[in-house]
Amino acid sequence: MKFTATQIAGILEGDIVGNPDVEVSKLSKIEEGTEGSLTFLANPKYKSYIYSTKASITIVNKTFEAENGLSTTLIKVDDAYKSFSKLLEYYNQIKMNKSGIEQPSFIADSTTLGENIYVGAFTYIGENVKIGDNVKIFPNCYIGDNVTIKENTILFAGAKVYSECIVGAHCVINSGAIIGADGFGFTPDEKGEYSKVPQTGNVILEDYVDIGAATTIDRATLGSTIIRRGVKLDNQIQIAHNVEIGRNTVIAAQTGVAGSTKIGESCIIGGQVGIVGHITIGNNVKIQAQSGIGRNVKDNEVLQGSPALAYGDFNKSYVYFKNLPKIMREINEIDKKVNGNS
Repeated sequence: MKFTATQIAGILEGDIVGNPDVEVSKLSKIEEGTEGSLTFLANPKYKSYIYSTKASITIVNKTFEAENGLSTTLIKVDDAYKSFSKLLEYYNQIKMNKSGIEQPSFIADSTTLGENIYVGAFTYIGENVKIGDNVKIFPNCYIGDNVTIKENTILFAGAKVYSECIVGAHCVINSGAIIGADGFGFTPDEKGEYSKVPQTGNVILEDYVDIGAATTIDRATLGSTIIRRGVKLDNQIQIAHNVEIGRNTVIAAQTGVAGSTKIGESCIIGGQVGIVGHITIGNNVKIQAQSGIGRNVKDNEVLQGSPALAYGDFNKSYVYFKNLPKIMREINEIDKKVNGNS
């Protein structure tokens, strides 16, 4: 799909300096721009590239004044970075503007479909499913029985939503994510053999939740595993049964949260964090990458380490730890002088 400088300037409410009819069909970094590409300049660090870029159109701030000749057409805006982001969002909307039901696919007769939906090929949609308006379900997805998916939600290729689960409006579930797999529930007998505990609950995703690729959210043993409004989960995260994550919390990749733990609102949790089960983490908590959390955490704590310490205490302790050989030599020298040890 091609856009002219005039069309782009109209979307961004910008001013054109150069050829208003020049066309672009792809995006690029300013230092890697090629003919037919669109780029932007927001960071002064990259200013020199604007004089050599081959990009056909460059979005710049209105304060930009060229010091040398340019081969690129400029679109001047109040904030080049925000305008480029706006354009990316617009581009994604166009790219995602699919509708209709591709074949082969299976949709149970008892399913209720909203307006302007898209169902990609090789998708399975089970009994009594309710799908809202403008939902996009890309190829090879699985939607189990009695699932509800509300309006304007997107499931990318290969996503799975197991039976009874509820997905809110304006959610994004990326490829390979699994919503509602069985929780890890087993009980041993006198022989040490394990029997499965039935997982009869579900998963609830509230509105504006994003789920990364290959992330798994387990269904509750009883009740619901709940991901509150605005939560953002990165790729390859494990959320266990009966966990609850508060509004607007963000969690980075490869973190694992064990069963029945409650995480508060507006928390920021780094990658590869391990959190034990049956604890409560307060609001506005920050946990650094690779930390291990084994206790309840109060509001506003900042933690690092495994087991995690207060962030400031961890940094102070680390100073001593990295100097431990030197400290031990000094202690041994003192011991020799005091006790006369050889």
